[in-house]
Amino acid sequence: MADASDSQLLTAWRAGDQAAGEALFARHFASIARFFRNKVQGDIEELIQRTFLGCLEGQQRFSGEGSFRGFLFGIARNVLYNQLRSNHRHGQPLDLDEVSLCELGPTASAVMAKQQEEQLLLDALVRLPLAHQLVIELFYWEELSVADIAAALEVPVGTAATRLRRARQLLEEQMAMLTSSQAVREAIPLGFETWARNLRAQQ
Repeated sequence: MADASDSQLLTAWRAGDQAAGEALFARHFASIARFFRNKVQGDIEELIQRTFLGCLEGQQRFSGEGSFRGFLFGIARNVLYNQLRSNHRHGQPLDLDEVSLCELGPTASAVMAKQQEEQLLLDALVRLPLAHQLVIELFYWEELSVADIAAALEVPVGTAATRLRRARQLLEEQMAMLTSSQAVREAIPLGFETWARNLRAQQ
């Protein structure tokens, strides 16, 4: 099982091989848990389970071509959006690509930032439109390629690349607005990637 590709494991799982499903789950559990941990309050186990079960229900969406991780995070995104919509009781249409988690209410804070700059990054991240928050996390924390991010977000590759550039710009602007330290403001352009990597290591 350890040498099998994600695609091979998924094919075997769909054919009834439970061990293959367990191996796939173990291989990607940490990434999917990290995806949900700072976006949803409370127990995330059900959301993780729904994501992996979505691999079985979405057979027509993944035939072994392309990136399995892009496919998996696309399912996770849909599960997240459904959960956020179900928790939204205002009765108004909810554009989750445009609204930020901060606007939706209190957010989870499972990550304890070790440095002031890392906490600043987290605080700024949840103030971005959710579509921009996701593209930042998928690129810097999950290390997905732009093509894989496009698959996860169900947008063209060019759109994903543009969104990533815009997300980085918005995040840096938001961080600068949230800090009163001129030294931190000046460090943001060069320090951002280091802070993002440090946060990933803490999750």
